[in-house]
Order: sequence, then C-alpha cells, then structure tokens
Amino acid sequence: MTTGLEATNFDVARMQSGDEGGNGPGRGTAVITRTKTKTKRPSLYRVLILNDDYTPMEFVVHVLERFFQKDREAATRIMLHVHNHGVGECGIYTFEVAETKVSQVMDFARQNQHPLQCVMEKK
Repeated sequence: MTTGLEATNFDVARMQSGDEGGNGPGRGTAVITRTKTKTKRPSLYRVLILNDDYTPMEFVVHVLERFFQKDREAATRIMLHVHNHGVGECGIYTFEVAETKVSQVMDFARQNQHPLQCVMEKK
C-alpha cells in the first residue's frame, strides 16, 4: 500500500535530479511497491469472579445471569466452581469489553453492599 507521501517524495527526488524520465517530460517509468497490511487479532482477556465468605451464592448467580448472559444452570455451575476453587471464569472478551464487565460487576456489588471481587487477566 502506498501513501501519497511516498509518491510525493519520489516526484520531488526526480525533479531535483533533473530527471524527467528519459523521453521528455512526464514519460518516465516508476515502480510503486504495495505493502499488504495484516490485521492483528485483538488480545483476549478472561473475566474472573473471586470467592469471598460474605457474598451470597444467589447474588453471584444473579450477576452471572445479568452481566454475562448465562442461563440459570451455567450460572450455578460457575458459582459452585468459584465457591469450591476460589475463582471462576465468567467469559473471555476483548480488553474494552472485559474492562466494562468488571466495572459493571464491581459497581453492582458495591450498590448491593457485597464485597464480591471481579478481575480480568490476559489470556
């Protein structure tokens, strides 16, 4: 892919050298190279809920249903995993989405006076 700047630099260099391309003005040849850009997939982040001794299990299930669109069965399974193992994965998202979900969960937990912790980590 070329930019207008590269073509302009070529034209300026040609004019400064006095080269008009061989057979008169404007009849020169030039090689324009194209650079193909590859799009890189965005980094993904795991959103995790951490266990604590105070947040009710039903509240965690509600959070999973509300913010992570889990059905009752999946939310209960994740909540039990958090309860038994100390941490559970709610989902995998791009940075901005993961950051928003963590913020939403933390705000909702505080509004309901629960110490629930939600974090994100790079996958």
